[in-house]
Amino acid sequence: MSEFAIELKGLERTYRQGETELHVLRGAELTVKKGEVVALVGPSGAGKSTLLHIAGLLELPDRGQVFINGEPCNALSDDRRTEMRRARLGFVYQFHHLLPEFSALENIVVPQMIAGMSRKAAAVRAMELLDSLGLGSRADHRPGQLSGGEQQRVAIARALANRPALLLADEPTGNLDPETADGVFAQLVALSKKHGLAALIATHNPALAARMDRTVRLEHGLLTQIG
Repeated sequence: MSEFAIELKGLERTYRQGETELHVLRGAELTVKKGEVVALVGPSGAGKSTLLHIAGLLELPDRGQVFINGEPCNALSDDRRTEMRRARLGFVYQFHHLLPEFSALENIVVPQMIAGMSRKAAAVRAMELLDSLGLGSRADHRPGQLSGGEQQRVAIARALANRPALLLADEPTGNLDPETADGVFAQLVALSKKHGLAALIATHNPALAARMDRTVRLEHGLLTQIG
């Protein structure tokens, strides 16, 4: 068993627009150990979202390899990639993407049931996560009845519901005011540590990045460690 939750080796990704080629990744490499929280920073347009999409098996690189818990993933079938995302990966985006017609609890129950858990067991797990985020009393509320910070905490709980090995987050507090963002981020990191999962979190906020275990910078298609 690998000591790394994820390994990215020699990733290259180029987008073509007509006759123009945009080289987003030029051999990017990164390893994240289990239980480690890593900040991903870089200028807008540097390719942070592309890197996270490839790390999350949502997109294939042109060259290079992705390993999740030591397993090479590039050649996996679509079904196996979907299974890997469901079982081993959790995603948190800048916008929460909660299902508006479902309650907070139901939004966390649904992905667990898709993964094969019974509704009863999924509800117990969902309530545990909501309680840990201070949202137990809001379990029956729909997203439209929750504040922005509460919605994003529900999204974090949903990402952790299936006990992933790796959490990938793309500007998870980008839509929140500074005070709310600070609280949500603190809970995100605390839960990651509590559950022993690795996390790769893209952020433009240097204060938040400084609170993670280390920081890597994506620029000119390459990753460099800066802290």
